[in-house]
Amino acid sequence: MLLTNLAGRKIILASKSPRRMELLKGLEVEFEVRGTDVEEIYPPALHREEVPRYLSRLKAESLLSSLGYDDVLITADTIVYLDGKVVEKPLDEPDAERMLSELSNKKHTVITGVTVVSRGRDLTFHDESDVWFAELKPEEIRHYVERYKPLDKAGAYGVQDFIGYMGVERIEGSYFNVMGLPVHRLWKVLRDI
Repeated sequence: MLLTNLAGRKIILASKSPRRMELLKGLEVEFEVRGTDVEEIYPPALHREEVPRYLSRLKAESLLSSLGYDDVLITADTIVYLDGKVVEKPLDEPDAERMLSELSNKKHTVITGVTVVSRGRDLTFHDESDVWFAELKPEEIRHYVERYKPLDKAGAYGVQDFIGYMGVERIEGSYFNVMGLPVHRLWKVLRDI
């Protein structure tokens, strides 16, 4: 294990997102998964980067009482920000198609908030990536929504899916942040615990 400072400590990822699990595995960190049962509701006055930071912290706080002395807890939340507003997860397939139509041929920002809590450490940070979509044809959007069912994703898309392959023209910032976890930033935090 490269992160010898974490030897003997239990790393907990409080997310059932397969993408976040895949990304944390990519850091060669052994961890267990716990779900959180938190309603993702935030005060409307929060600024864009404050929203995922707030939700990430909320998820962490819901699990604090169950942490052991040597546990390291990681929580995260990702939002899509377009034209001055947060684009939530879609309610249903028509809502997902509407969201993707709004993202078509535009730039939006993906912001992920991450909270890491351990003995002597309690940190929340965020990372931002700008994403430019090509023009998406209605039949491409319909195909993606029907086949990939992106109802659990902010902005109704996963960059690692078909829509990312054919629709994303450019990304400024971390690709992995767009997937849901800025692992380059998380690595530095884990290394410094």
